[in-house]
Amino acid sequence: MTVPKTGVLPLHYRSVLFWWCKFTAFFFTYKNFLNFFLNLLWILFTENMLIDFNNLNINKLSFHTEFEKKVKIFLEEWFSEKEGVDVQTSGSTGVPKIFEIEKKKMVNSAVMTCNFLGLKKGDTALLCLPVEYISGKMMIVRSIERELKLRITEPSLKPVENLEEEIDFCAMTPLQVENSLEKLYLIKNLIIGGAAVSESLKNKILQMNLSTSNRIFETYGMSETLSHIGLKQLMPEQEDYFTVFENVSISLDERGCLKIFAPNVNAEELQTNDLVDIRNEKQFKFLGRIDNVINSGGAKIFPETLEALVKKEIPNEAVFIGLPDESLGQKLILIIEGNQSDEVIKKISEIPFEKNFHRPKEIIFISEIPRTPNGKVNRLELYKNI
Repeated sequence: MTVPKTGVLPLHYRSVLFWWCKFTAFFFTYKNFLNFFLNLLWILFTENMLIDFNNLNINKLSFHTEFEKKVKIFLEEWFSEKEGVDVQTSGSTGVPKIFEIEKKKMVNSAVMTCNFLGLKKGDTALLCLPVEYISGKMMIVRSIERELKLRITEPSLKPVENLEEEIDFCAMTPLQVENSLEKLYLIKNLIIGGAAVSESLKNKILQMNLSTSNRIFETYGMSETLSHIGLKQLMPEQEDYFTVFENVSISLDERGCLKIFAPNVNAEELQTNDLVDIRNEKQFKFLGRIDNVINSGGAKIFPETLEALVKKEIPNEAVFIGLPDESLGQKLILIIEGNQSDEVIKKISEIPFEKNFHRPKEIIFISEIPRTPNGKVNRLELYKNI
């Protein structure tokens, strides 16, 4: 083909050159965006990271997401010469704190949980909790101690959305479980912590018709007890009392609040503000936190007990609080998460409260109840917003 003597390129050549220049300019101008896009593709089209603690070599592992990098930082801290690791509290009952915990005590805690659940070498587990907190850290420590195969997935409200194969062990918050009901059949042993399991969630779990081989437990514990010191079974049988682990002792103080002595994880006897009913030396029922008690007209009201009753009747999150009142001292208010609903109000009006003063003086609907990063209702923040 003869090129025109004018020196002007034919139209199709000019089109190719034009788009090549456009592409080159885009590439160099937006290479950061391109890197971001490629990282996104990696996250979307690759499986969750798997760490086999039976054959661990950190140097051969590839950590791509920010969450995976946090896991790497913890592993490096764990296998360092330091005797302890830093843990952050949730801040649900006060200002978040950071304190150091001995690795040996974390291992002791891991042993108690693994023994209770019967986990063994080579079993599979899933980490879907933030590693800043004790809950996420302990999932890794349990995997190290029992040499599990640990899958790593970004903490989210739907952590098992893409799960297709059965796993032996997982820990989630109630909110995560709420959004993962259709995949619970794939989890042999599930522990739920970070907040109390509502009656509505318990009912939803029961309606899933899971196999008797699927065991689901609610946990009891705090940062100072290194995650939890006892479990209460929700499936296949629903229990009312928590059962504490071996080498854990429980008692009551003069207020009726729980005291815990678990020397394997904490040398001191721990005083809680949790009002409980002790059945025997190994079992107790949680009634509510004494610092959440509402004093209305001289009557003490335990909001957690009322919340459990309300959540049996409505699917919404519900929180009782006491607002200042000149005549009553505190006025009982019920906060409902969601849009204003006459149907919900009607259901609440039909609840057979044990005492007349248990019935809320006012019901307030809000779009979203504030929560801490690990899913607990943030009562302090809720008070500020009402």
